[in-house]
Amino acid sequence: MDRCTRDGLSFDVSDEGPADGEVVVLLHGWPQDHTAWDRVAPLLHAAGLRTLAPDQRGYSPEARPQGAAAYGMGELVGDVLALLDQAGVERAHLVGHDWGGSVAWAFAERHPDRLRSLTVLSTPHHRAMAWAFRHGDQALRSWYMASFQLPVLPELVLRQTLPLVLRRSGLPEEDVKRYAARFREPGAATGGLNWYRALRLGRGGRDGADHRDGGDGSSGGRRITVPTTYVWGTSDPALGRAAAERTARYVSADYRFAEVAAGHWLPETCPERVAQEIIERAG
Repeated sequence: MDRCTRDGLSFDVSDEGPADGEVVVLLHGWPQDHTAWDRVAPLLHAAGLRTLAPDQRGYSPEARPQGAAAYGMGELVGDVLALLDQAGVERAHLVGHDWGGSVAWAFAERHPDRLRSLTVLSTPHHRAMAWAFRHGDQALRSWYMASFQLPVLPELVLRQTLPLVLRRSGLPEEDVKRYAARFREPGAATGGLNWYRALRLGRGGRDGADHRDGGDGSSGGRRITVPTTYVWGTSDPALGRAAAERTARYVSADYRFAEVAAGHWLPETCPERVAQEIIERAG
C-alpha cells in the first residue's frame, strides 16, 4: 500500500520488505517524516520483516487538518489503527521515535490486542515523563515545548533556524536538509507544531492518560501489557535519565531498557543498533 485514508485525510505510506513478513509499523517524530527510517528499514527487510512507515498527521500533504484540536492523541492513535485495518494486519510490531514514541506508548495502552511487540526510541512513557517534570530536570530540558505554544511566531523563527537547531542537536547533514525542506512546505510547519499545541488542550502526548503516581508507579493509568523494548540515548539533550529509568514501572510485560551511547536521533545515527533491538524484540 502507498496510502491510508481516515476522516477525509490521506496519509502517504512507505510499504516495503517481504510481502509475507511480519509487519513492523515505524512511526517518526518531529520534525521528521518516514525517511527517518531509511537506514533502519533495509536491515529489517533482510531479517524477513515487512515495514509500513507512514508520514503522520501534519506531515503528509493531504493530512494537515487545521487547529490543534485535530492533533490530540486519540486522533493520532486512530490514524495508526486505520493503517493496520486498511493494510489487513491483525497484529503488528510497533516502533516509534520521539513523538512517534508517544503515539506508540498510547497505542499499546489502548489497543494491546493489535500488537505483537513494542519498541520505543528516545521517548519515555508519558507517566514517567510527567513524574520527571516534577522531580528532575525534565522541565528545563523541555523549555522549547512552552515556546511552541505561541501562534505563528515559532513557524517564522524555525523556518530560518531549524537547520541550525537540528545540526547542533547531532542530526546528520543530509537529514537536516531533507527535514528542513519539508518544514517549509505549505502547512507543514504548523502541522508538526500542532502536536505540541494540542498539549495545552489536554489532547496531546498526555491525552487520555491518568498521571497520578503515588511514588511506586502503581496508581493511575494503564500498564503496558505487550513485550516492550525502550531504547534511550545517554546523551539525549531533550529527554533525561530520570524519566528513562522510571519507564520500567509502567510495563508489566517482558521489558528491556537499552542504553545507547548516542544522542536523540537514534534511527538516523544508530540504525544498526535500532534494527538489532527491533529484530530481537520481534523474534
